[in-house]
Parts: sequence; structure tokens; C-alpha cells
Amino acid sequence: MNDRSPIRVLIADDQDMVRTGFRFFLDAQPDITVVAEAADGETAVRLAREVRPDVCLLDIRMPKLDGLEATRLLAGPGVADPLRVVVVTTFDLDEYVYGALRGGACGFLLKDSGPTLLAEAVRAAAVGDSLVSPSVTVRLLKHVTAEPDTAPGPEAPRPQEPLTERELDVVRLVALGHTNAEIAASMFVSLSTVKTHLGSIQLKLAARNRVEIAAWAWRTGHADDRP
Repeated sequence: MNDRSPIRVLIADDQDMVRTGFRFFLDAQPDITVVAEAADGETAVRLAREVRPDVCLLDIRMPKLDGLEATRLLAGPGVADPLRVVVVTTFDLDEYVYGALRGGACGFLLKDSGPTLLAEAVRAAAVGDSLVSPSVTVRLLKHVTAEPDTAPGPEAPRPQEPLTERELDVVRLVALGHTNAEIAASMFVSLSTVKTHLGSIQLKLAARNRVEIAAWAWRTGHADDRP
């Protein structure tokens, strides 16, 4: 990939076949390389601290130390130099989603999301963006509107300044679980334009990531708006 260094990834999963599958696909990408593997949470944390990968892919159910605790140790609020963690799991449970996001994860994917979304989640995490499986995002955030106390972020903030119509279009699509690429295609704009809008939205809402943007949209009714 031009003159840029590839995104360095650590894979942690207790199933050999999963690690092999992820490595095979990610190593085939021109901009991604797998630099470490671990079959349990303790090894994942140790290797991550030694190797300092750009992105850590962590399963939740692992021996010795589960993925949620590993996430907290690598990316939690008290970590001085946090790593970027994407949790990838078979288990579509709200408690896992909340735990991962509160623990500092910048992405949450189901293993059946497919290899394309996996690679996109790695790329998003590497540049500080967030990606959550669309089906998880929509269900999770609809639940958030009904029970705000379970939200992964603060109560819906009042924007520091009004969002533009285009920004509200982006907010709505984020709330419906669309990726940046899908938003760009839907709005007929470039990927960089979408990222610019997201940056402005985060500043106006004081949101840490796209999950909090989506939560704000669901709470305030903007997720149901139409452009």
C-alpha cells in the first residue's frame, strides 16, 4: 500500500481455526499484517504490551482472562497508553456489548459479520474510528432509548452548536448501523467528507465515538428522520 506501513494486528481467540481464518484473510490485505496470536487472555495482554500492535482483535470467552477484562487492561480509562481493541465474538449479548464499549473497545463485531467488515473494523480502529456490527448497533441503541441507564456513554448532550442538515443525515445513517463507506455511497460524497462530518459532529455533541453519536440520535428521535 503505497509508502505507508501496514496496520499491525494481534489476534486473540481460543479456537485455532478462528485464528487461522482471521490471519489468512487479514494477511491477504495489502494494508494489514498479523504480527501476533494468542489462545488466551493472559497471553494476549502480555503480547499486546510487548509488540504494541496497531489493533488488537479479542474474543470474549477465552481461558485465564476473558476478552472484556483483557480489553480493560489494554484500553480502559486507567491505561496510560491505551491500545485500540476490537472485540470479535460469536455471542450477541447486550451485556458483552456494554462491557466491551465501557472497557475501552473501539469496535464490536460478530464473527458472522464477514471478512469484509472485519477488515473495515481493523482499518477504522487503526485511525481512531469506531465500528460496531450494524445489527448490534441498531438493537443496542433502540434498547438505549428505552433504558438510558444502560447506555455505553453519557446522557444525550445538548449540541454545543446546531448540527447542519448534512450532519444530521450522517447522524441518522450512523444510528442505523451504516459504515463510513455505506454513508459515503448513500450521500454521494467522498469517504473523507464523511469523516470530516463525523469529526464535526463529535465536537458538537462532545461524543467520544460513533456509538455515542448513534445513542444521541436514538434518544433525540433523529434516527427516525429522513433526509
